[in-house]
Amino acid sequence: MTDSEEGAWIHWFCKQRGNEFFCEVDEDYIHDKFNLNFLDSNVNNYRCALEVILDLNSGSGSDIPPEAELEASAEKLYGLIHARFILTNRGIELMLDKFNKGVFGTCPRVFCQRQPVLPIGLSDNPGEEMVRLYCPKCNDVYVPKSARHANLDGAFFGTGFPHMMFMVNPDARPKRAKQKFVPRLYGFKIHQLAYRPTADGTIFKEQQQDSH
Repeated sequence: MTDSEEGAWIHWFCKQRGNEFFCEVDEDYIHDKFNLNFLDSNVNNYRCALEVILDLNSGSGSDIPPEAELEASAEKLYGLIHARFILTNRGIELMLDKFNKGVFGTCPRVFCQRQPVLPIGLSDNPGEEMVRLYCPKCNDVYVPKSARHANLDGAFFGTGFPHMMFMVNPDARPKRAKQKFVPRLYGFKIHQLAYRPTADGTIFKEQQQDSH
């Protein structure tokens, strides 16, 4: 990596603490206007934010927004571009490498045996849901363990990314977990009727009557 690449905004952003889930979007992808269709309606200061991401000199003038506002717009725009990029072959390749290295963490479910997980959004609309972690072994989603990842917008990863990745790379999908937790009491399985309350609040009265 050259010195100019190391100082680029994209590289800097992805190296920030809490942004480990992001991969570095290729600048050629961002320069292609087709890939950015309709994003201008979702991001304030779109043109200036795009210039920040691509390290273009926007000059100075009264139309330049405050630095904090501009940075927030650039981060949102990059996140939305990122959600599209990781559905491409190149993006999938970069995210698959992170997946294999366990960058996204592991499933908290005991029977999944520390299966690596993937980031996923529960909505494709920014500002609605924070990022969640999808486990391909139990097919469920979880809240990120680290608080620094809990504030990432789920729309920056999209609702379909994990499924696209495994469609492109079926060998990377683990076998579904067959083992399930079975509630027991004194070594015996607990029947579902045991949890059904009766009118007086007891749970065994009905079963005791049925046994007579």
